[in-house]
Amino acid sequence: MKTLAIVGAGKGLGLSIAKSFGKRGFQVALVARNAAKLQDMVDELKADGIEASYFVADIFNKEQIEQAMTNMKEKYGQIDVLEFSPTAGNYPPTSVLELTAENARDAFEANVVSAIHVVNAVLPDMLARKEGALLFTSGLSAMYPVSMMGNIGIALAGLRNYVANLHTSLSAQGIFVGHRSLGLLIKESGTGAINDPDVIAEMWYQAYVEKNVWEEEYPKGVTPETILF
Repeated sequence: MKTLAIVGAGKGLGLSIAKSFGKRGFQVALVARNAAKLQDMVDELKADGIEASYFVADIFNKEQIEQAMTNMKEKYGQIDVLEFSPTAGNYPPTSVLELTAENARDAFEANVVSAIHVVNAVLPDMLARKEGALLFTSGLSAMYPVSMMGNIGIALAGLRNYVANLHTSLSAQGIFVGHRSLGLLIKESGTGAINDPDVIAEMWYQAYVEKNVWEEEYPKGVTPETILF
């Protein structure tokens, strides 16, 4: 049985991705800071017949991330697919005209530095097997300047650069690196609309299976002027 690890798992998109992969035979490992919310998600997944566990870690803490990934591998043997989509940070989205070194650094630590720690924890095993997938979910400011997302945009653009370099370096080694930049506000699940997290999760599963397109905005063609709220 393959293992999906979701770093930054929440009850919206993260849970939907867990269900999408889980119903195809994946066991699921969830990583986030809130143990109570993680337990709720594990209970819901198990009620659907999906093997799931959680591992508590603050993505700002390198040691906690490494320990969580170590514990995960001890339980499940290996991580086949990693999905990274934290919504962490100690500052809200901040206009570029109100940007400070502190709120820019915070967003960078939450998105880029944490991604490096997580990837470094799983990549050696994937390289040894010459298979695996690293999936990154970000916002549209990763690909376009959005002035009201000054601190977040700096971080996500940095994350995108890191992901692009991973793709270039790993695509010939059997490891799929995917990036989807969401230009929408995620709504409740069950609507079947393009901003339904279940629909987005299915998009991710198909991208993983097909491995044809490493990067794309979602929905395709969206721009800052056409973001779906």
